[in-house]
Amino acid sequence: MAEGRVVGIDLGTTNSLVAFMEGSHPVVIPGEDGERLVPSVVAWTENGVAVGNAARATLMSDSASAVYSAKRLMGRDLDDVAEELKLFPFKLAEGAKAGEVLRLNVGGLTMTPPEISAYVLQQLKKNAERFFGALVTKAVITVPAYFNDAQRQATKDAGRIAGLEVLRLVNEPTAAALAYGLDKNRDGVIAVYDFGGGTFDVSILKLHEGIFEVIATGGDTHLGGDDIDNLLIAIALDDIAGDLGTDVRGNAEAVQAVRKAVIDAKIRLSDEDSAKLDVALPGGKRYLREITREQFEGLIAGVIARTAVPCRQALKDAGLAVEAIDEVVMVGGSTRIPAVRTMVAGLFQLEARGKKLHTELNPDEVVALGAAVQAQILTGNNKGSALDDLLLLDVTPLSLGIEALGGVVAKIIQRNSTIPASATEHFTTGVDGQTNVAIHVVQGERELAKDCRSLARFDLKGIPPMVAGLPRIEVKFLIDANGILHVSAREQRSGKEAEIEVKPTYGLTDEQVETMILDSFDNAEADITERQVIEARNEAETILEAVKKAKHGEAWQKLTSDEIEKISAGVTELEASKQGGDYKIIRQAIERLDKATRRLAELMMDSAVGGAMQGKTMAAAGDAMGAGLGATPSAPHAFAKAEVSEDNGAGKIEQEAGISEEDVAGESTED
Repeated sequence: MAEGRVVGIDLGTTNSLVAFMEGSHPVVIPGEDGERLVPSVVAWTENGVAVGNAARATLMSDSASAVYSAKRLMGRDLDDVAEELKLFPFKLAEGAKAGEVLRLNVGGLTMTPPEISAYVLQQLKKNAERFFGALVTKAVITVPAYFNDAQRQATKDAGRIAGLEVLRLVNEPTAAALAYGLDKNRDGVIAVYDFGGGTFDVSILKLHEGIFEVIATGGDTHLGGDDIDNLLIAIALDDIAGDLGTDVRGNAEAVQAVRKAVIDAKIRLSDEDSAKLDVALPGGKRYLREITREQFEGLIAGVIARTAVPCRQALKDAGLAVEAIDEVVMVGGSTRIPAVRTMVAGLFQLEARGKKLHTELNPDEVVALGAAVQAQILTGNNKGSALDDLLLLDVTPLSLGIEALGGVVAKIIQRNSTIPASATEHFTTGVDGQTNVAIHVVQGERELAKDCRSLARFDLKGIPPMVAGLPRIEVKFLIDANGILHVSAREQRSGKEAEIEVKPTYGLTDEQVETMILDSFDNAEADITERQVIEARNEAETILEAVKKAKHGEAWQKLTSDEIEKISAGVTELEASKQGGDYKIIRQAIERLDKATRRLAELMMDSAVGGAMQGKTMAAAGDAMGAGLGATPSAPHAFAKAEVSEDNGAGKIEQEAGISEEDVAGESTED
């Protein structure tokens, strides 16, 4: 085999796989033990590091020296995982703090989740190299569609640590669609239901003449088969404490024995009507219990029902009725559970429409098979194959933007935009002489930044001091094919620029991820009203500040007493109205004061032009335009005074009035 082959990897919570294209078909590469699934377990033993099935024995006998489900910890911080760490045998390193990368004490070593995942990737890399008889240095790795930026970055870090060049991160549901789409040369709409060990994803895709386009995606980054396991483990531990009078919650090995027993029972109940639990406990006691499928389904009904919510939301986002879904693809080991299949078939009304769930491919392997398809596409060696005309268009699951004055969000790239994508928006300063602006990048669907997820903060420094409103700051967002965000800012008059590749931030809670989109709908009316009030108050403060400054100029002296009286009355009315919460009343007062100050703005402009004719500067003209007095078309009102942050002295930026958001450039290529 030639060196440099690109493989597809499914880095899973429970199991991981590596696959490649053999001719026109994807194939999973087996491990040293002949098994195609490599359990995502890493253990430190006397003989070194063990991965996969070899590590499972250590997990049972010396659980403090083994780690499993590290994927659930990727890109997350202490606050995110505090509760579930109680169920894990491994412990946090001393001094762990919220907001920092997690560090675990395992086998006497301090390891981060990406480092642990790197061992799994290294094992998959070794399996492939043994199979090919050549080095493998490049890979496509799959991630849950709802992995945030921190989790995606952590996955790329794991690949880099393992010695792999990660050519692409592909969403798991999209990879599954690729695997199932090889022999489907027709149009259609596909729902991919991916219920794995640690995450749940649903994607709606359109297939048209070889083009897979993801038109909507949703999910829950903290919902999977592990939650079913943990529920059953908790029930079993309660039974043991109550029936046998033995509390083994503090005994890591006993907990792992219970964990193995309930997982085995769960698996058997997918094919059998009942399963027995038989666990040896400390002190010579045994935990014996029989559980029927009916009892099992009743216990896990709540977990399964949680997957229906993102499915309905994805359909709504795609603007489709259930009847528009032609096929439903089942992905992930948890989809073997009969109750899951029954719920999904009912949700998409398949039986009534004479359709069946797609379960032809092994649900544990389908994501890895799709990753192999994508890997082959990236090599470009597709001429004459079924992949020759295959194109994949993915989407970003959440909107991206920056915080503007008053804490409102200026969305730059909308959710469900096709990636790769780029978009540009223009902003300006809110304070006279402002030389720095603080740019706060956020992600989410709410109208205010405080309700969205904070991604990054950076400063654009060295802007020449100008009148508020004159600087023209271009902010550009670029999402690459991996879903990683790059942000740049440039002041166009001076050429000063700054940029940032958004790095992992670890302060995201599960609740924020799970409810981000639902909250945007639940709070839409209140959010929009609050935003309108903030924007109206910003505009009111702008014109009030402008009038205050104008009173000290010679143009004010040329006004008649009647004009001054009308302006003063307008100021009084606006100052009173902006204290209230009705944006319509505030805007009515703005319009009246705007009308009253038109002649003042004209006099200020005439004075500035006259000064320029005599060799003076145009600063006064800038003051007039920046203030927004009068009805001059080029004098927007939106440039208000900005708050100055105490830590860096950079004022917030204001979205420039009259400049609409650019269409998202969802430019796609075959790679």
